[in-house]
Amino acid sequence: MHYGPFYERFPDLAARETRSAIITENPYLPDGEYALIELFCTTPGCDCRRVMFTIYQRGNPTSLATVSYGWESAQFYADWYGTNEPAIIQEMQGPILNDFAPTSPLAPALLALVEELLRDKAYVARIQRHYRMFKAAVDEEAGLPKRHKGKRPFPTRKKRR
Repeated sequence: MHYGPFYERFPDLAARETRSAIITENPYLPDGEYALIELFCTTPGCDCRRVMFTIYQRGNPTSLATVSYGWESAQFYADWYGTNEPAIIQEMQGPILNDFAPTSPLAPALLALVEELLRDKAYVARIQRHYRMFKAAVDEEAGLPKRHKGKRPFPTRKKRR
């Protein structure tokens, strides 16, 4: 799976709705503003229902951490991926640090920050809305039919035996 930033397809909306947190007097994070840049899957037809947050501190162009988050149930990811291996499901469901992305010593504290921000149901709903918008644009560019609520996700994985 490849991921692309939400702001590339929806720059005006991303400018208004990208989540950031201003941190002061935190024993684990330097004072400053941290932005959670949303990245979504660019594979046409995929319905993984996940986001990756690449986290930056204002004034620092280097990514400090990438956190993966899937908002569906463990059963959804077991069905979608075709396996019920707990380690894989935990990685799909998250939030979890992405070990394959650049990271910094601040990554564990940034994961805790993301976990705290995800307690906000309105924020999670906004992420899901951004996901649907992004995936609709990806699918439209690929010439795939529009998704309909209640339909099974497009198959992307074959069940393993």
